[in-house]
Amino acid sequence: MMRGMNMQGMLKQMQKLQKNMKADQDKLNETVFEGHSANDIVVVKFTGDRKMTDISIKEEAVDPDDVDMLQDLVIMAVNDAMDKINEETQRTMGKYSQNIPGF
Repeated sequence: MMRGMNMQGMLKQMQKLQKNMKADQDKLNETVFEGHSANDIVVVKFTGDRKMTDISIKEEAVDPDDVDMLQDLVIMAVNDAMDKINEETQRTMGKYSQNIPGF
């Protein structure tokens, strides 16, 4: 009898953990992250599920003779945003896997 109650308690804990994990993931997905290039010439916005929602490019970055610089600035801003998303994802969701063997 004690064994069944333990299993039932564990099942309830797992369901609660799953519910909390989904709520945290949903909140993370709705969070907007900004990535910036040098001097904020390019600014991008992404949601936590890594979907770009906006890009802002200052006029001084648009030089037809130096497209490579603009490309580098966009890459810099996107990578900055991805780093922020990864850090927040680890901070928010890492707590669910820290005590699970193999993670």
